[in-house]
Amino acid sequence: MRDATEIILAPVVTEKTADQMEAASLYTFLVRPDANKIEIGQAVQQLWDVNVKSVRTVRYSGKVRRSHMGRMAKNNKQGRTAGYKKAMVQLAEGEHIELYEAG
Repeated sequence: MRDATEIILAPVVTEKTADQMEAASLYTFLVRPDANKIEIGQAVQQLWDVNVKSVRTVRYSGKVRRSHMGRMAKNNKQGRTAGYKKAMVQLAEGEHIELYEAG
C-alpha cells in the first residue's frame, strides 16, 4: 500500500463542506486520480485515527480554456485546466477530524 500522505492531497474547505463536516461528519478531500475507495478510507483512518463508514468518489475532467486575448487575437491559443478526483468520506457516528488548528 502507498503512503497515506501520497493518497490524500488536500482537504476541500468551502461553506458547503464546512456545513457537511458539522452536520453529518462528511469530509471532502482531493485525492490522487488513481486511488481507489479502499485506499482512501485506509489513508483517512491512518492519518487521523478515526473509523470510516463510507467513501464516495467523483472524477472531474479538465475543461478547455481559450486565451484571454480576445476573439481576433493573432495568438488565440487554447489550453486545458487540470482534471482532479474528489472523495467524500463519511465517518462513524461521533467521530470528527481537526483539519486546521486554532491559533
